Amino acid sequence: MKSKLKKIAISFILMIMVHYALSPDIFWNLGIQSPHVGLLFVLGLLLGPYGALGAVSANIILDLLDGFTLIEMLPSAIFTFGISYLAYKLWYSGFRTDKITKPALDNMYHLGMFSLIMIICGLIYSVVHGNLMGFIIGSEIDEFISVVYFMNFINIGFIFGILFIWISKKIDFIETPKTSKKKVNKKLYQILFCSLMIVTIFTAISFVMDVNENILLGELILTGILLFGYLTKPFTYEIQPNVENTITEKIIKNFLLITLVIAVMGLAISFLSINFISHIDNGNIYLILMPALILTDTIIILFFIPGLLILRYIENKVMKPILAFSEIEGFINENEKIESEGLVEIYSKYLNEQNEIGTLAFSYTELIKHNNNYIENIHKIEGEKERIKAELDIATKIQAANLPTESIKTEDFKVNGYSQPAREVGGDFFDYYMIDEDNLAIVIGDASGKGVPAAIIAMITQVIIKQILYHYQDPSKVLRLLNNQLCEKNSESMFLTLWLGIYNRTTKKLTFSNAGHNPPLIKENSKFKYLDIDTGIVLGIMEDFDYVLEEIILEDEIVLYTDGITDANNEDDEMYGEDRLLNFFNEFESENDPIRPLLKNIHNFTRDAEQFDDMTLLYLRIK
Repeated sequence: MKSKLKKIAISFILMIMVHYALSPDIFWNLGIQSPHVGLLFVLGLLLGPYGALGAVSANIILDLLDGFTLIEMLPSAIFTFGISYLAYKLWYSGFRTDKITKPALDNMYHLGMFSLIMIICGLIYSVVHGNLMGFIIGSEIDEFISVVYFMNFINIGFIFGILFIWISKKIDFIETPKTSKKKVNKKLYQILFCSLMIVTIFTAISFVMDVNENILLGELILTGILLFGYLTKPFTYEIQPNVENTITEKIIKNFLLITLVIAVMGLAISFLSINFISHIDNGNIYLILMPALILTDTIIILFFIPGLLILRYIENKVMKPILAFSEIEGFINENEKIESEGLVEIYSKYLNEQNEIGTLAFSYTELIKHNNNYIENIHKIEGEKERIKAELDIATKIQAANLPTESIKTEDFKVNGYSQPAREVGGDFFDYYMIDEDNLAIVIGDASGKGVPAAIIAMITQVIIKQILYHYQDPSKVLRLLNNQLCEKNSESMFLTLWLGIYNRTTKKLTFSNAGHNPPLIKENSKFKYLDIDTGIVLGIMEDFDYVLEEIILEDEIVLYTDGITDANNEDDEMYGEDRLLNFFNEFESENDPIRPLLKNIHNFTRDAEQFDDMTLLYLRIK
């Protein structure tokens, strides 16, 4: 309720203020008659019935102060309220029912609607009140004065309407109707509105033709019936949100600013010429009022109407295509094909344009095709990727199953290992198992490269070693036979490093042979050091190579590793290195498994750096 009273009060105060602000003699001399009347249509448009009620109340007060009686003003007040409210009804009924929004000047449709409403309401008001002056006041009807009033109302309404609509974007004070669920006979209200306009035009013609007063009275009564009959039309359309910050809106805003500047120039010209015109002998009222018409002629005839036509052309030929192109936003979803059918239908109407719009439409349709082809290919690739990932998961499980999962603990020794590939599968591997009751085989290898090819070589090597160890327990001979098999049909020149040892639990003798692998760490006298061994050459490169057989008495512990341990890099491209590995084991005095503490130590060193190579560790501890 407070909001409604506030809108009535605002309308009332604005009418009073505009009347007294524009009522001095200079404005009257310029032909500006009753300037506040132009606000009737604007306040009705923006504030609905409350704006119309406030404006009519102010108009009654002003007319009473001018000497008119309440009885004389009552018919005028009724018509004034109806015409002011008509602006509100016309806007929210609209011609394009899918675009009903709050009053705005953001496109040519809204600008046209606003201008048309001002003209319709001004025309009906001027004709009705010209008729009322003859019947109620008893003065002779002067059609030319009615025309001057009409032009004044349009000018004032247009200027204040623009200003108030712009202000409403900053301060939202616009009254919007509630949607009615009643069924509406649209044709009936169309007939009512068309009849209202026809009767109004006939009444205006009757002024010129000086018809019988009874006919004018009948036309006045019929106008009132049609007007208030149309005002019963319920609001049935949903109010859509206004589109903000469009290019069209900015163009129209600049156009209207220029229009207002020209209006001010028209006033200035009128002001400068009024003294000259008013002193012309035998000058009549039309000539005296001509300075005011300069304003109207300048805005409507010389600028505004051609400007509207140009803006309409720009909107149809440039802005509508751009708006159509922007609709692609609603069709775009991440990693999905664009629904091309709807968009191509939108763009197809512009494809034959022999200009930039046609080029843009063609480019958009081609872009959509290429994008959809790309997304389709991506989906195929993603499907293939998922298939490969599933297969790699299986390969990871198979490779993990080929590695020992539990340590071997006996009264004499403990052996354990760990491997972490850089990818799903890797080329590192380790193995340990009892060949017989006394002999333990320990193996660690590193195939060249990473991923699936390296994993295949590693698994083949594991299988071949086991087969050969069933027949021979000489590590050097095993490596020779293994090397010859790997050299056969090695078209990709794959190779691997490998260290193979056999530990005898009875004699504590460790016999081993090396094929290009890193030297192990051995513990002697409570200190670790790197074991000085023959390097050998990597497997798979040269056939019939004789590997060196070496042996030591293992009294304490031996640690085997791949270069993924020592070559682990941090973010500064600094390697973990052999010295850090040696220091770790020398400082690690616990009898517990050293694997996890070592991995933690390496992680603290590398931090967030990506793992570059497979990491594998194996140790044998003598009790």
